[in-house]
Formats: sequence, structure tokens, C-alpha cells
Amino acid sequence: MKIKFLFYTLVFAGLIILGTSCKKSFLSVQPIALSLESNYYQTPDQAFNGLVAIYDAVAPEAGFGLNWYANKLGPLNSAADECYAGGGSSTDMQSYQDWMNYNLSAATGPSQLFWDMDYAGVYRANLLILKLAKPVSGLSSDLQNRYVAEAKVLRAYFYFELERLFKNIVLMTAPITTAETYTQVQAKPADVYAQIEKDLTEAIPALPATVVTAEDGRITSGAATAMLGKVYLYEAKWTDAASALNKVNTSGVYSLMPNYKDIFSPAHKFNSESIFEIVHTNAEASWWGPSDFRGNVYCTMVGPRSYSAGPGADADHTYYSGWSFNPITKAFAVSMQGDPRYPYTVADLDGLKALGQASYQAGFMNTGFFEQKWCAQLRWLAPTGQDVLNWPNDVIEIRLADTYLMEAEASVQAGVTGRAQILLDAVRARVGLSSVPATLDNIYEERRLELATEGHRWFDLVRTGKAATVLASRGFKAGINEILPIPLTSMNNTKLVQNPGYN
Repeated sequence: MKIKFLFYTLVFAGLIILGTSCKKSFLSVQPIALSLESNYYQTPDQAFNGLVAIYDAVAPEAGFGLNWYANKLGPLNSAADECYAGGGSSTDMQSYQDWMNYNLSAATGPSQLFWDMDYAGVYRANLLILKLAKPVSGLSSDLQNRYVAEAKVLRAYFYFELERLFKNIVLMTAPITTAETYTQVQAKPADVYAQIEKDLTEAIPALPATVVTAEDGRITSGAATAMLGKVYLYEAKWTDAASALNKVNTSGVYSLMPNYKDIFSPAHKFNSESIFEIVHTNAEASWWGPSDFRGNVYCTMVGPRSYSAGPGADADHTYYSGWSFNPITKAFAVSMQGDPRYPYTVADLDGLKALGQASYQAGFMNTGFFEQKWCAQLRWLAPTGQDVLNWPNDVIEIRLADTYLMEAEASVQAGVTGRAQILLDAVRARVGLSSVPATLDNIYEERRLELATEGHRWFDLVRTGKAATVLASRGFKAGINEILPIPLTSMNNTKLVQNPGYN
């Protein structure tokens, strides 16, 4: 998925705040009127705005109704072994600190953030699928089918995230009333996965293989197929996973970027490696607006505090002063040294300081190592608007190196080691590394290095059964911390049952 939209659309239970204006190839939706949901979805524009609202739930960075700084990378990177929570103190962004230390309960940690964001997306997808069950005057059947397909893929995305994070969740495939929310019960995980597979397999035929530039960001059949392969991988359906991922990897639509560092640069949005990309904008005006802001504030969050560039500092290492969240652990940084991806993954601020090329103020749990992929480089600062919000760095949630390594893993599990070797070699050759045997351990290690700080590590540790060992020093408890607790406020007066170990 390659997204080139700015989303300011809010959709809540029975009220839609919508309006549109276009600038270049970006869609900006500004609230200019109120429309009741019962009277909406009557025109092509209204149907499209409903679709935009679903995409909007994929990329919130903060939410007046959800949680400040509601990005996914912060808590996920805090929970794994790559980073600490960091920040200004042990209470700064408490949800990050709680997950880092596995001090999780129904009232602590990031549960409410993930639960609210993903179920907001589910609601919006359910609503659009219901409304588009009938023809919309002026909207072609092919386009209407495409909208429904995109909604189904996004619903699958939200449910897959909920299932991986919470396991025991409510499954809804149609909008429900407020009263009905109190009577819902949790579905069996197998039933949730079956619905995810159904949504994706039904959607793929109605989606385009590629999109025109003005539609960069719309879901393609490749994005849906990659997601399906990833779902099969988590279900340990190895042959199905390898088959789906192979379709993406051999489609000819995608190719590995020649230069590893270019993958993450705002100058290379929607690059050849991008399959599922979450877009951010540098066009935000202020903290206070009609919706969540959509710049990548995570770039500010992970930057060094009170940073100042010294003589000889290049553009890659001239940063905007940030808030020092998610410093990379020394152990992780040392383990990457010597790997060609190291300088594009780890920013060694103490090394720059020793050369006189930087100065900064140490934050909480400072290691001197910061996230190079996300640290806000001053050259990308927008000339207008609120500076801390205005970072255009996209997050590529699924990219080709990821699907190569997932297919390699599934192939080894299915006994097809020759294909796995080709894929693993390709990922390593891109950065000038020689071949190593395509064993599961080598593939997992390659994922650790290739995808560092991109939000995959915690999920990989859990699904491969390594979390209890690797995260033992953090307080991770086997049989409990593989999933998050159901958030307390979402359980009140409902029939939901808390996850084991969190009562």
C-alpha cells in the first residue's frame, strides 16, 4: 500500500464531519459541514470520503479522543530489546515505560491506545461495507467494488493487529448500536483469523496491481496479498504463506532499493520496495485542529535533546532537537557494528560528540545511540506550521525485504530450502554481505538487522517463542506478556473477559 493522502476526516457513531479540497495530488479533507450518517453515502464523493476515513485510522499520531502521541513505533520499540523507552524521566510517556518494564495491567500500558485506534478503524470499515452494499448513484460498479475491497483489507489489517496484540477480541462485521457494545463476547482466535483470511481473499481480485501517482497510497492487490501471506505465517500455515508471499515477490511490481538508506528518506516516498506504506505529512499547522495531526511526530520524539551540530556535521547527522525517546540499547548497537546497515540504523551521538560534530543533553536511560531511521533531520523541516509535528517521514509497514524474509522463513518451515536461500542471499547482497545458510536462526537474525526499529521485533520475538528468554531482564513473564491486557475502560459493564494473568 502506498498512501499519498492527508487525512483529517473524523467519523464517529452517527455523525460525520466531512468536506474536501484538493491540492496537487494530495487529498485534504477539512470539516466544513455536518451530515448525519443516515443521510450520507449517497454520492460518489461521500462514498470516497467514507473510504478516506478508514485509511485515516491507520495513521494517527495523536488523538484528542484516543491518546497523545498515539504512534505505534514508540510503544512497540520500547517493548522489544532494540530500545529503551527513554524520554525525560521514568514517568515520561508512561505507557512506553510500562511496556518496557512489563508493568502492564488493564489500567496501565498502551492497551487503550491500540484497542481504540483499531476498533475505530473496524467501525468505519464495517459502516462503509454496509452502506456500499447498495449501488451509489453515479459511482461505477467497478469503483464501488474497489472501495469495498479496500475497506475489507483495512478491516483485516485492524483485526490482525488486534489479534496479535490481544488474542481474545470481539469480532464484528457490521456496525452495532451503543447498547449492543455491552453485550458483545470475545470470539475464538481461529474465527478471527478465518474472517481476516476471508476479507483478504475476497478483496484481492477487485484491487489494482498498481496505482497512478495521484492515487499513491491506495491499497493494491500486492499489499493485500502480502498481508495474507503474513497472516498465514502467524497461523503457521507454511505452504500457504510461502505461496502468497511468492506471488508478491515474483510479481515484478516491486524491487529492492539499491541503496539501503534511501528506503527511509522522505525523498523516496513510495519507492520500489514499498508495499504497505503509512503516510505522514509536513503540512500541519498547529497542535490544535479538527483532528489528530498527521505529521510523523515520532521523528521529534526520538531525536536527541538540545541538539546542536558542530563543524563538519553532514546533513544526515544534523538533527532537530527532540525528546530522546527510544534510545537504542548499547547491546543492540554493538551487535550491529560492522554490518553495512549500521550507520543507517544507529545514530552514534556520542561518537559525533567526541569528534566535535555534535552536542546534546542526555535524556532518561541515555545510551548515546539514537534511531537513525527516524531521527528528525533538519533538512526535512517544513518552512511553515508547527515544527515538532511537521515531519514527512513515512512508515513502510510491509516492504519487499520483509516479504523476502517471510517467504524464506515459510519455505524453510515447509522444507523448500533452495528458494529460501535465494531470498536470504538477495537481502544480504543488497548491502554487500556474503551468503549464509538459510536456516531459521539465520533468517531471524537477518530480520533483526534488516528491520531494526521498524516495529517488527517484538512481534517476531513473541511468535517465534523467543520473547521469554530475550526479554527476561525486562520482566517479561511467559504465558502472560505475549499479549496485552484488555483495557479497563473498555471492559466496564461489558461481558468481556480479561486476558489470563491480568486480573
